[in-house]
Parts: sequence; structure tokens; C-alpha cells
Amino acid sequence: MNDKFHPAPDRHAGEEHDHARGHDHGHSHVHVHAPAGFNRAFAIGVGLNLLYVALEAGYGLASGSLALLADAGHNLSDVLGLLLAWGASWLAQRKPTRSHTYGFKRGPILAALGNAAILLVAVGFIGVEAIHRLIVPGPVATGTILWVASVGVLVNVGTALMFMSGARDDLNIRGAFVHMAADAGVTVGVIIAALLIRWTGQQWIDPAISLVIAAVILLSTWGLLRDSVDLALDAVPPGIDPGRVEAALRGLPGVSDVHDLHIWGMSTTETALTAHLVRSDAAADAGLIRQATREMRERFGIGHATLQMETPEIAEQCALRPDGVV
Repeated sequence: MNDKFHPAPDRHAGEEHDHARGHDHGHSHVHVHAPAGFNRAFAIGVGLNLLYVALEAGYGLASGSLALLADAGHNLSDVLGLLLAWGASWLAQRKPTRSHTYGFKRGPILAALGNAAILLVAVGFIGVEAIHRLIVPGPVATGTILWVASVGVLVNVGTALMFMSGARDDLNIRGAFVHMAADAGVTVGVIIAALLIRWTGQQWIDPAISLVIAAVILLSTWGLLRDSVDLALDAVPPGIDPGRVEAALRGLPGVSDVHDLHIWGMSTTETALTAHLVRSDAAADAGLIRQATREMRERFGIGHATLQMETPEIAEQCALRPDGVV
């Protein structure tokens, strides 16, 4: 599974606005909008998983299988995770307001973080239950578990596949994909354990495989947790080299220096940048602004670039003041 989150390319290359302002400032913004093509996937995924939870709970009660009832509770967390990601995806599409001038684009970052947290809690429950069953083994209703788990594999794999295309470019969609893929792995492990128990009669196989599955989920969740925490803390998104970005800005015509360079993720699909460009003539240059924003977008996937022009004298004064204000 690919751990890296790559910034999505600009989806509205023509939406480029140049603003020349007084006081030696030039600003440019390029807007990138997150894809809205996963609403159907979320709706189908939530519906299928709710039906599967009802199936597991019903057969768990009928057969007296504590394992099926516990897994039904675990799969209910899948529904919560999907609803969380769906809500954040919808929230990100809302227009900016006076009080939220960037809109609600950070919602998907929080949803990805929430999905990672839910997965970690699920790993904890699986681990505790597995250790308990290693100490106090109990009978496993392999027949019922086998066919119910087979349905679960179809539901989880089918749901994961619906999110696979967006898992590379959108951390929120990747959170939903990892969640469902991890559950598919859990269910396959349950089937393997049930078959081995049937063949050998050894009840300890079930909790032992559960511990292995928990470790696999933990490893697959770590990348999602790391990237979502980094984005929440305004770190440079993976896949962008700040040194190369700075070199590209320094290579622009007439630019002698670059400072106060900041790069961060505005959402799970959009990257922003602010920088001060030093040149002998700090007057706003529409051509330079267009070239700079185009390079940032095409070479690095940075769709929101805000650039301030200043003379070497102003840059030196900013460097002498801790707050950077002249």
C-alpha cells in the first residue's frame, strides 16, 4: 500500500487571478477544487456495511457467537468512519464565508485523522480480545463464521475498490480506503482461522491470527496517521521538496533572493504557498506573477500561491525585525 500522499494537480488551470497592490505587494491565487465524484461510493458503502452489521448481529445472536457480535460492533465503526469521511468531503465543497475565509477545506484532514484514530482503537480491541482468548480459549462456530465472513469479504473489498482511484491524491479518501481494506484483511484472516480450526481442532489459531491481523492494520494505519497529523500541523505535504520550490522561485527573472517561504496543505487535495521575492524593482509584474504561479502549479502541484514583491532594502529591514513587519 502506498504510504505517500501526493498533492493533486490543478484541476482548474484557467482560474488564475493576478492582483497588483500598493505598498510593494503582488499577490496571486490559483484555486484548486477537490473532486466530488465519491458521493455515490460513500452512499453505497454506508448502505452495504449497515446491512452487513445487521446480518452479523442477527446470526451472532442466533448462534450465540460472541465473535460475530464483537465483529458486528467493529463493523459499525466502519460505518462511522465512512460517514465521517463523507461529511468532511461534503464540507470541503462549501463556499468560503466571512468567518471561514478559506471555506471548510481542513475538514477532510480532521476526518482522515479521525479515521486513523478509529482504526487504532479497533486494533486495541482486537488485541485485547485476542490475548483474552489465548488465555481462556473458547469454542468457535466455524460453519456460521465461514459463510458470514465470506459475505463480509465481498462487502469490504467492494467498498474499498470504490475508493481506490482517489486514495493516491486525497488523504480523506485514502482514509476510507485503508479502513475498508484493513477490514477486508481482518475478514480474510477470520476465514483462514476458521478453516485451520476445522482441520486441526486447535482453538488457539483464531486469536493468534487475530494478533497478526492487528499488527498488519497497525502498520497500514501508521502512514495515514503520520500524514494526517502532519497536514493538521501545517507541515509541507509529502511529495513536495521545499528546496526545489525555493530554487524554482530564485530562478525567476529578476529575483535575487527568496525568504519567508511557507508551504502547507490547505486540505487533503490542495497545497498553499506564501513567499517574499526580492528584486531590484519591486513593482508588481503581472508576467512574473503568472510565470511563478504557473511553475508552482505545474511542477509542484501547489494551487494556491501568494507572492510578495519587495526591494533588497525592504527585505533587509524585514530580516532585522523579529516580526518581519516594516
